[in-house]
Amino acid sequence: MDLSVRNDGYFFVVMLMMLGLNGMFINGDVVGAPMVKTEQEALYIAVQGFVGKWWNGSDLYPDPCGWTPIQGVSCDVFDGLWYVTELSIGEVHDNSLPCAPNLEFKPHLFKLQHLKSLSFFNCIISPTQGPITFQSANWDALSTTLESMEFRANPGLTGEIPTTFGNLTKLQSLVLIGNGLSGGLPAIIGELTQLKRLVLSGNSFTGKIPDSYGYLSELLIMDLSRNSLSGSLPLTFGGLTSILKFDLSKNQLEGEIPSQISNLKTLTLLDLSNNKISGELGFVNQEMSSLQELILSNNSITGDLMKLNWRNIHGLMALDLSNMKLTGGIPESFSNLKNLRFLGLNDNNLSGNLSPELAKLGNLTALYVNGNNLAGDLKFPIEFYRKMGRRFGAWNNSNLCFPVATMPTSVRPFGVKETKEELQSKHHHIPQVLLT
Repeated sequence: MDLSVRNDGYFFVVMLMMLGLNGMFINGDVVGAPMVKTEQEALYIAVQGFVGKWWNGSDLYPDPCGWTPIQGVSCDVFDGLWYVTELSIGEVHDNSLPCAPNLEFKPHLFKLQHLKSLSFFNCIISPTQGPITFQSANWDALSTTLESMEFRANPGLTGEIPTTFGNLTKLQSLVLIGNGLSGGLPAIIGELTQLKRLVLSGNSFTGKIPDSYGYLSELLIMDLSRNSLSGSLPLTFGGLTSILKFDLSKNQLEGEIPSQISNLKTLTLLDLSNNKISGELGFVNQEMSSLQELILSNNSITGDLMKLNWRNIHGLMALDLSNMKLTGGIPESFSNLKNLRFLGLNDNNLSGNLSPELAKLGNLTALYVNGNNLAGDLKFPIEFYRKMGRRFGAWNNSNLCFPVATMPTSVRPFGVKETKEELQSKHHHIPQVLLT
């Protein structure tokens, strides 16, 4: 066979393959943009509502899902036709479409029949024609398709989370970060049993966390931080058996940490810092070997650290128990936490000596015990002080001393006084002034 014929045939096959990815045959003709007119029209009008009337998609992008796709729009083929599956609005990329100052949710958005993902980033800033809310939108129209909804850094998005979100039964990810949302958390969100990520941080939500949120057994991430939530932690949280990261920091939560928290055997991060939580740390006595970060600082938690079995959370990399009301000594068993990188115990009522065994933690890069009632001599090797530098905080312990005889000035811990014996030795070498 002639080589040119073979090449021409190969080129024809390749073209058919490419057209198969970006078009289809209709009545024997190859069509470059096989999207039904109503879907294309809904897309253009919805996008125009977000970016402004200056944008004319039909002129700029005659093929929104094929050769010249719109930035932020992804499509898939259903029954031989293109449909929009993902819509991302906001300047995520350099060539993303900028948002209009008076954007609006056009009803056409909810006519996209196969929309799976909807996201807005830094888009709803300060609308000039009244506040933007979720309330007027027809979310029920997306109840059988939408799997991911994200609104990040949109301070102009105000109002409450509508209860109609509870009808989005396919939803796996609900992310509402850094918006102007307020009101209580709808209990019906706890009925979205396919949720794997629930992030509602950085808003102005108030009231209690619904018990129903503990029924989200598929949930991997729950982040309700940086709000004004109050009340106690639901006992139902023991049902979050798949959760990896759990962040409720910077709220006004109170009461004790429920013992059911120890049921979360896959948990890697627990951050309850900057609340009004009280009680003790009894859950530490249960095995939680997956836990890597335990952040409880700035609460009213009490108790004696010496009475807890820290071996049950031996995988810890960060432990922050600072600015609480802890008493007793600092356990030498902390030296068994071989993965520990950060240990914050400052601003408590801890007493006793500081064990030199902590220097054996090879991964430790920061240790803060300042603002306690520790006593005795620091007996860490000089290499420990060199490695830690100012990340070793031991000041404001009135009875804690440091032997400086063989230590250069550059490695001496800040704010720790010299040992009494060395001070006395210095006085012995002061020459006496002879009076004549």
